[in-house]
Amino acid sequence: MTDRLEDTLDLLQSLVGYPTVSADSNLEMVADLASRLGDCGARVDLFSDESGTKANLFATLGPEGDGGLVLSGHTDVVPVEDQDWSSDPFVLLEHEERLYGRGTCDMKGFIAAATMMAREYSQLELKRPLHFAFTYDEEVGCLGARSLIPELRKRGIKPAMAIIGEPTSMRVIEGHKGCCEYTVRFNGLEGHGSSPDLGVNAAEYAARYVMHLLSLRNDLVQRAPIQSPFTPPWTTINVGAIHGGVAHNVIAGKAEVEWEMRPVQNSDGEFVKRSIHHFVERELLPAMQNVHPDADIVTEVIGEVAGLEVMDDNAARDLVSRLVGANGAHVVPFGTEAGLFQELGMSVVVCGPGSIDQAHKPDEFVSVEQIRSCLTMLERLGDQLTA
Repeated sequence: MTDRLEDTLDLLQSLVGYPTVSADSNLEMVADLASRLGDCGARVDLFSDESGTKANLFATLGPEGDGGLVLSGHTDVVPVEDQDWSSDPFVLLEHEERLYGRGTCDMKGFIAAATMMAREYSQLELKRPLHFAFTYDEEVGCLGARSLIPELRKRGIKPAMAIIGEPTSMRVIEGHKGCCEYTVRFNGLEGHGSSPDLGVNAAEYAARYVMHLLSLRNDLVQRAPIQSPFTPPWTTINVGAIHGGVAHNVIAGKAEVEWEMRPVQNSDGEFVKRSIHHFVERELLPAMQNVHPDADIVTEVIGEVAGLEVMDDNAARDLVSRLVGANGAHVVPFGTEAGLFQELGMSVVVCGPGSIDQAHKPDEFVSVEQIRSCLTMLERLGDQLTA
């Protein structure tokens, strides 16, 4: 275990050194991982985004065919600007059994452990495929995973299970809410504030839009599943920002609303989107265009991340529970890529080293003990893959 742990920490040091903030490229890190997995005999594919500056990595050990398991993690990290770090965030610092650096827990620690274990997996007689999926831009809407899933469908790759190594303190997580983010832009008609009837006040229509969103909150409380395990148990809506207008005496020609919802069930998301669409098409737009035909409302989807639905039958949850010796599974409020893999037909569980309490903060860290526990889980997984 000592050599395995030291090698994993060395790799984590390298991975932290790649400043893979979502706004920047991840190609150097992905190339490094691809080389290491290729040296283990894995069949490696890279899938670039349209810009050519980002790529998903998908690699496979063992036999071809359906079934098997995916070890998945995202390569991107959140920015460090305006955060008060005690050390360089892109240089791994070990202090008192803690490993400090951006991405150490979210989630390069898991990626390092999984990649180092590939050397040992390659020496086993695997009875089913073992896949590695390392994606880009999870932090800004799971863009990488959303583009990877269609590629897997197109190639007929049908794994049976997935372990998403997000930081859960090695707890077994079987469910989380979805996360859908939108920016809505209102384009009206400016004019003098003394004649509001001659213009189309985008700020006022934005306010009406927000009030409709808030009115849906009561409906969502009533729609909460009776046995919902979440806190709060219903789908939430949050208005994050409102922008618009230029002065007290000017009819606002433009306005913008940024909002999100976190569905506990997919039907809630469809309910909210359908309601707001009807409100815009039947009330807001006709009123705006009655004054100014070119007025419009444009919705930009920032990200629609599927929730991980709790399933009675979940082979991945049961497997990881045995590997870590857990007596039960939990749900969490934060989102992951797990729901996208679940939509592909896999049973999915979230379990990885580090605490979400450290993620996205200055002086992010993962403990050495958490990395050690992750390696133990992955070692025991090897025994299952040869059975």
